[in-house]
Amino acid sequence: MAKAEKTFTIEQTGSPIRREAAQRQTLIGLGLNKIRRRSTLQDTPAVRGMVEKVKHLVRVIDAK
Repeated sequence: MAKAEKTFTIEQTGSPIRREAAQRQTLIGLGLNKIRRRSTLQDTPAVRGMVEKVKHLVRVIDAK
């Protein structure tokens, strides 16, 4: 039986305008590029690190 993978949903709440290029690229890597857009991602250390880098621009909606 396959193990259920943990996921969580994030929503972009802030604009990447006037932010560092790395922060803009991180949002794109997370599947976000417009305010109120949501993305469901696997809960891995790499993804958690990306979310931490742009935590002022996103919010975690749902953690399963």
